[in-house]
Formats: sequence, C-alpha cells, structure tokens
Amino acid sequence: MFYNRELSWLGFNYRVLQEAASTTVPLFERLKFLSIFSSNLDEFFRVRYPAVLAFASLKNKTQKKIRDEWSTEVIEKIQNEVSSQLEEFGSILLKGILPSLRENDIYLYYNDPVRPEHKPEIAEIFLSQTLSFIQPILLDGKKKFSPENNQLYFTIALKKPGEELIWHAIVNIPSDKLPRFFTLSPIDNTHYVIFIDDIIRENMQTIFPGFEILSVYSFKINRDAELNLEDEYNIDLINKIERQLSKRKFGPPSRFLFESGMPKSIQLFLASVLDISLDEIFAGGRYHNLKDLASLPTFGKKLSYEKQEPVKNYSTTSADIFNLISSKDVLIHLPYQSYNPILSFFNQAAIDPDVTEIYIALYRVASESHIANALISAAKNDKKVTVFLELKARFDEANNIQWSRRMKDAGIKIIYSIPGIKVHSKIALVRKKIKNETINYCVLSTGNFNETTARFYTDHVLLTADSAIAGELLLLFNFLQERRVPVNNKELKFRKLLVSQFNMIERFNELIDKEIVNAKKGKGGLVRIKINNLEEPEMISALYRASQAGVKIKLIVRSICCLVPSEKNMSENIVAKRIVDRYLEHSRIFIFGQDDECDVIIGSADWMNRNLHRRIEVCVPVENVDCKKELVDYFELQWNDNVKSVMINDPVEQQLQTINGSMVNAQEAIYNYIKQKA
Repeated sequence: MFYNRELSWLGFNYRVLQEAASTTVPLFERLKFLSIFSSNLDEFFRVRYPAVLAFASLKNKTQKKIRDEWSTEVIEKIQNEVSSQLEEFGSILLKGILPSLRENDIYLYYNDPVRPEHKPEIAEIFLSQTLSFIQPILLDGKKKFSPENNQLYFTIALKKPGEELIWHAIVNIPSDKLPRFFTLSPIDNTHYVIFIDDIIRENMQTIFPGFEILSVYSFKINRDAELNLEDEYNIDLINKIERQLSKRKFGPPSRFLFESGMPKSIQLFLASVLDISLDEIFAGGRYHNLKDLASLPTFGKKLSYEKQEPVKNYSTTSADIFNLISSKDVLIHLPYQSYNPILSFFNQAAIDPDVTEIYIALYRVASESHIANALISAAKNDKKVTVFLELKARFDEANNIQWSRRMKDAGIKIIYSIPGIKVHSKIALVRKKIKNETINYCVLSTGNFNETTARFYTDHVLLTADSAIAGELLLLFNFLQERRVPVNNKELKFRKLLVSQFNMIERFNELIDKEIVNAKKGKGGLVRIKINNLEEPEMISALYRASQAGVKIKLIVRSICCLVPSEKNMSENIVAKRIVDRYLEHSRIFIFGQDDECDVIIGSADWMNRNLHRRIEVCVPVENVDCKKELVDYFELQWNDNVKSVMINDPVEQQLQTINGSMVNAQEAIYNYIKQKA
C-alpha cells in the first residue's frame, strides 16, 4: 500500500503555501513562500506531469505492473488539487498579502485601475524601455508561433473599424529581459509598484494602431524538461547537452496556463495552434510566473526574518584545518554553522606544498564557486586534481558545462557523466605526502559543495581522516574514472561506506533487520530517519515489515512520502512528519537503535528509485561519540517541533499540530543548541 507520488509532492507544495498564509511569518517571507510555491509548480509541470500523462495512457494492467499507487482517476485528482491550490494561492495574495503591503505603504497594482498621475510615467517606461523588446505576432497562418517554456504572453483579439473579421495576435511580455516590477512615483508617502505586464496592457493600442482591441488575456506554456540523452560513449556529451538545452525551451508542451475569464473559443483556438491536449489546459490568475514575487521591491522595510548569523567555531576557521581533522572528526551543521571550514579545507589544500592529489565529485556548482576556483589554483600549483562533474544535474547543466571548461583549461582532469547513471554523491578526498607517508583527508556531505545553497539549505558535512573511509573513497574515485556502470553489486567491496549500486540497500536492510531482532527480544527496536523523499518500494516494505514486528519508526520526510503511516496491521508503529520553515530541510540522517549503541549514518541518498537504483550515492557511518550525539539531538529537536511540522496521514492534506505546552520551533531550537555548544 503506497501513497501516490505526485499527490504526495503536491501535498508538500501545499505545506509551502501554508507558510505563505501564516500571519506569524514576516510579510516579505510570505511573498518568498508564494514565489517558491509557484516555482515548484512550474517544475512539477515540466518534470513530473508529462510522465503522469504518459503513464495514464498505459493500460490499467500495465500500470499496476509498474506501480501500485495509481488509479484511473489520478489525473483528475491532480488537476483538481492543482486548481484548488491555485485558488487558495490567489486568496492568500489578494486577501492577505496585498492588504498587508498597503498597510506598510507599499501598493502593488494588481488588476487595479491605474491612477491618472501614473499614466504618463507608465507610457514613458513603455516607450523608452519596454517597447524595444516587444515582438508582436499576427496569427494569420503566415508565421508560426512557438512559445518558449515559461515565457509570458498576451493573446489579443482585435478587428479593424468597420470590418467584422476578428484577428488574433500574440504579444510577448519580456520579463526575462527586463524587471518584472517597476517602481512608480510615490503618492502620499505610499510606494507604488506595477507589473511589466500592466505597463504593456496600458499601451496595447500603441502596438496595434488602426485596430480596435476587443480583449487581452495572459498565458504561458510549460514544456517537458527532459533532455532525452542516450549517453553513448562515442559522442561529445558536452556538445550534445548544449544542443538539447537549446531545444528544452521548445520541448513538448506540458501545461497551458491561461488567465481566468479567457473565452472558451480563444482557449480552443490557442490549444489547436499550439497542439495542446485538454489534459494540459489549466486556468490561472491574471498574472503568471509569480515566482517573481520574490523580487518585489522592499523599500528598506524590515519585514523579513531577522538575519541569523552562522555560528563560528574558531578552532575550525583560524587553525590549520588538516591538523584539526587529524586530531578528531569535525561535523558541521549548515546553515546554522559557518561554511568557512569547508572553504578553508579546499583553499588550504590548493597551496599546501605537501598536498599531492585532490579528488572531488561535484553535482551543482555555485555560479561564482570559491571551491571550483580553489581547485583551479591547486592545478596551477602542480597538484593532481581530479573532478567528477555531473553534467546531467537538471537545470544546472549549462553552469556545470561552463565550469568544466574553465577547470579543464587549468589542467584539471575532468571526468564527465557516466552513461546511464548519475553521480549524486557529495564526496572529496585530499592526499598529502609527508616523509614518504601518505595521509588522507575526507569530506562527506549531505548537500552539494555549493556555498550559495549552504546559506539556506540544512545539511551536515563530515570532515575525517579515517583511513578506512579514505581507502574506500579512493576506490570509488578510481572506479568513477572508468565511466561505466558496475557489472554487479559485488564488483567493489565497501565495509564502511554505503554506496548505491553496491551495498547501500543491503546495508540498510541489515540495519532494519537488526532492529526487528531487538524488538522481538523485547529490547525496543527503534528506527529514526530524516530524509527528503521516500518512494522506493523495497525500503518502504522493509519499514512496514519492521513496524509489524514492533519496531517504533519515526520519519521526518520533507517532500514525497509514498509510505502510508499509522495503518492498522501494516504500519501502526510508524509516525511520519514534515517540516517546512525558513530554511529548506535537505539533510539525510539515518539512526538505527537507541542510546549510545545506535548506528548513525548521514549521506546524499534519499530512498527514491532514482537514488538507490540509477545513481551513485554515498552515505557514511558517524562513529565519533560527540558527532553521533549531536546528530541524535538534532533529530530529536526536529521531532519535537510543534510549530512548523505536520503529521503525514494523507498524501495531500497538511494538518498542523495542536500545541500542548511550550512551543518548539525546530530550526530555532537547533540554532540555539549549536550556539550553546560553540
């Protein structure tokens, strides 16, 4: 028994929407949550919805062979849920956030008549800034119109005076070239802001002189984001990805989102012109791409979260990082602690005369990456630098390609994507040679080596000189250089690390089975897991089996959860929660057992089909007593959250917990916990 993956994901996005609705969240942060919701939904229609439509076209018997959680009504359920969430989105914005902005002397024109005082100013902006990017198209059959993914457009119905013939035209909204919002002159101490959309609407007659404008409606298209790469050995993968990226803007349509009120005749006309099926048509509001709300001018108003300075541990930032790691394992909790130790690790490695080799696997590289620049410096300082760079990191392909060229030009050995598999591991290894002895230093993380996301993703980074871990990392890096899929899961032997394609599923099953034995012996089996996504049927079935044996299971699942908790005779010992707050929950923690004897593991792997079967993921046991305790305490602080957590008892509904006693906000509690330990 499983929850449907897509409905569960929509449930997570609804939890994001709840934060936008909450009056306890600062006003500009609520706008950010609306922005995140909108961006997430765009990605859903680019990445997941095309697969939903394709899956639904299969015969029922075939569907059931592939996945159990599907029903014939799933498309209708998804469409209804999306429509309901969009309606609530509009209500939150119109009835909650816009009035609150006005209370703070910020007036965003939102389907409002423009004040006469602003009309000349709007006309000047249009003529001097906007018009140069306007590219109107008359749909007369002479010129093909193919809208780009996620670009904004108007469809205009017009006719010439004295004629009955109605023409249809398209006008682009160049929000990809110009700001989405323009600030107008203040009136009576109130700041006024207007969408670029409305600047164009106000001046539509200038675009079509000699025509009578009958109607103007906005719309946009989402397109399938898949790259369809064969990943053959004998092609230039970089060039192929770049060609596919250019095609992605014009891939098959997956959603036609139109302004509510658009007549059915215009909807069907555009659907015919754009080759869109009825299952891909969705009504929206007057404005689309409201992810842009995050860029609304703030006018210096203090209506955001108070800045939380990362806690600095000066023993990890001011000393020789390698001497420190040699003396003890170092565990860093992001973003609560400073990312500087990780930057210092690579910066010091780049100039240390004893460092001979650096290995690293990069998945999403920051646009101005200090780590990538340190690797370039290391190569120029005659270090042997080997970088495995995953070119197929969705939506980061172009940035990764640019960095691959810069690093290759500096003399770094670049290992590109493996055919048929992604490398999602977050691992690095530095080797020093001192008096003919090689000493290894390892970094293993739950998140990317990316100093930008480290500011708002929660992650854990382990720095260790453990020789067994180092030996297994070197074994893995040597294998990755062969750019191939493993022949079988016995090809490489890992005794400490858990590596997907080799021993990860087997090891997790062993740990679950150990807790089943403990429960049957009356020793109180316990499993605690914090994860981003839980979908893989074998691992869910193992948790069901453990629950039936009496093992208590605590799950914190940020996004997709296909496991059905608290079901009698199946999962009555499983409780699942979800937390959404100011930082994106991103870390993966696995705790098996209780007290000091528990096994604690962190790593890059979610329990998804793709992570466990189609990627190289790495998890690492944390053995240092202090580090283990920190991770167990961290999990329990999250588990006790009663402010930002919800119980997962339905794929879509998000029921906030009733607060009995004192309020516990996990992210605040963790920050205070780390400050006290510093």
